Amino acid sequence: MGNMILLEPVFKEVLWGGSKLNTVFGYDIPSDHTGEGWVISAHKSGDCRIAAGEYKGHTLSWLWDSHRELFGNLPGEVFPLLVKIIDAKDHLSIQVHPDDAYAAANENGSLGKTECWYVLDCEPDSTIVVGHNAKTKEELKQMIDDRRWMDLIKIRPLHKGDFFQINPGTVHAIRGGSLILEIQQSSDITYRLYDYDRLQNGQPRELHLAKSIDVITCPYEEQSQEHETVDGEGFQAEKMVKCPFYSVTKVHVTKKVSFEQDQPFLMLSIIDGEGTIDGTAVKKGMNLILPCGYGTYTVEGDVEFMVSGVN
Repeated sequence: MGNMILLEPVFKEVLWGGSKLNTVFGYDIPSDHTGEGWVISAHKSGDCRIAAGEYKGHTLSWLWDSHRELFGNLPGEVFPLLVKIIDAKDHLSIQVHPDDAYAAANENGSLGKTECWYVLDCEPDSTIVVGHNAKTKEELKQMIDDRRWMDLIKIRPLHKGDFFQINPGTVHAIRGGSLILEIQQSSDITYRLYDYDRLQNGQPRELHLAKSIDVITCPYEEQSQEHETVDGEGFQAEKMVKCPFYSVTKVHVTKKVSFEQDQPFLMLSIIDGEGTIDGTAVKKGMNLILPCGYGTYTVEGDVEFMVSGVN
């Protein structure tokens, strides 16, 4: 049912952003402080337009509202997932996200924000923040009161190809020099713990300490990183994560291969190379949705892409 849905990104200018969305992905970005491309999104803060076909010019949220059959008639008020490419020229704030229950109660019924990161590239010696060292809420509050940020956070080395699942309640921060594909619940709720005392338009950015302390999981629980890899004829598929909100698989195709789309919908983000999908030319930076009932899709070329969808 239906053709593939190609999407146009929405860009976000931020004080920590850079120009790699142009130099690496070829996007026409608004400035050299562009930190995010929302490449598959129906969120009201960045609603992608459909780039071609019978629904060209309409937004993804319109398609979700008007043609739910394309998404397997899934329940829910909003399209559930959001895909971003993040260019962190400088450090992002140290932050945490709420789960569905907390966001529903405290953020006007919003979804919570479970997310995952795939590191597309990073500078040598890059690092990332995932997790914290406080054993209890009391210790957490004390470390925050004492501004002992570097004692609190877990800083890890970062490499191209790394993958992180960031559950709600996890202290985290993408740091400067990294280019990251993020797949997440469709939510824009972020609680800032610490922002390096930076100023934006002469003012520090808002912090959310009380809500952060509410939602941070103590102690931090390390996520296991077991990836199942399937080597097929002409392709390799690495299952990165399956959680209650999404599953993500990285696929590298080196010749003509056919796959089955048997989900309510599948999102494909081309992260390297070029080729065709069912005869449509695709290259790095293209993002598309294969709707419900699409059936078999055939990929040709030397192309690497992330496939994600709901569970």
